[in-house]
Amino acid sequence: MSTAQKGYRILVVDDHEVVRRGVRTLLESQSGVEACCEAANGIEALDHIKKNKTDLVVLDLTMPEMNGLEAARAIRQTSPETEVLILSMHFSEEIAREVLRVGARGYVLKSDANSELVAAVQRLREGKSFFTTRLAASMADIFVHGPSDSNSGGLLPGVPLTTREVEIVQLLAHGKSNKETAATLGVSTRTVESHRNHIMHKLGFTSFSELIRFAVRNNLVEP
Repeated sequence: MSTAQKGYRILVVDDHEVVRRGVRTLLESQSGVEACCEAANGIEALDHIKKNKTDLVVLDLTMPEMNGLEAARAIRQTSPETEVLILSMHFSEEIAREVLRVGARGYVLKSDANSELVAAVQRLREGKSFFTTRLAASMADIFVHGPSDSNSGGLLPGVPLTTREVEIVQLLAHGKSNKETAATLGVSTRTVESHRNHIMHKLGFTSFSELIRFAVRNNLVEP
């Protein structure tokens, strides 16, 4: 085994200990891989990156304190030589696009981890990218047939939300209640609540304040 293949250090970040343990067990079965440490959220991960050499971070999207997208962006800014692989239970093309924007080089679904995670890590070790089979198939379909209306969804540049979702975020961020937002858009309160929950789920947010920060950061509302 060459020196380059030794001691590939991986930080596993997930707010569920059982997931971290399972990922470490899976990764450490591979020659030359050292799943050296764990973190329960993005803040812990970033603190570790600042203090220790890490080749790869396997990162969950939905976590408290700092979600996976924010953590990935901060990790890439703090340590550009550290690669980021997203391991999430959620899939959508919108999230995938945002994952790419923040600098992650891999995206694997937890449901496919047994069959794809090891291959993904190997690809990143070789300086290549790896994306879940579902995303690869979707990208291939877009390449052949072009984006459909359902795929584009009225997405705004740089924002992984549809036009209607952006409208809802803007109204809520301006202090409108679910009921007031529904009245403004001419829909039911339940529809607004459904959209709001879907937006939070899509972006990996666990608190409304995170959604407000997202809206300000992406110039959807004035700070």
